[in-house]
Amino acid sequence: MFNALSILATYSTEYSSSYDAGAAAASMIPSIVGSLIGYVLMAIGLMKMFEKAGVTSWYAWIPILNVYWLTKIATGNGWLFLLCLIPCVGSLIWCILTAVKLAPAFGKGGGYIVGLIFIPNIMYLVLGFGDAQYMGPQ
Repeated sequence: MFNALSILATYSTEYSSSYDAGAAAASMIPSIVGSLIGYVLMAIGLMKMFEKAGVTSWYAWIPILNVYWLTKIATGNGWLFLLCLIPCVGSLIWCILTAVKLAPAFGKGGGYIVGLIFIPNIMYLVLGFGDAQYMGPQ
């Protein structure tokens, strides 16, 4: 006779004991380190951009505040950062809007817009440490 509960009990005891929490934690370490490196590079690039725009540079290290000031530098209206609170579509709209407005604010063209959409952390470093001068929202 078929007994689903005995099969389920056998399955759960055989496979749950083979789970190794230490291995799972160790596999997360490269992801955490990579995320921290990415955040530090982004914040350094934003610091230099904020300095060029006349904004206090340490704002780049505070998560919500840096998005507000980046939006304000790009568009002139900092409250547009609230688009980021709308899941998926709002973040995508914010990303594109900021890129389209940020590149001309630093005197750059279409190539920089594409770069700011697809590789923003690197482009923040390029705008911050490059020869771009902040000209204000366009």
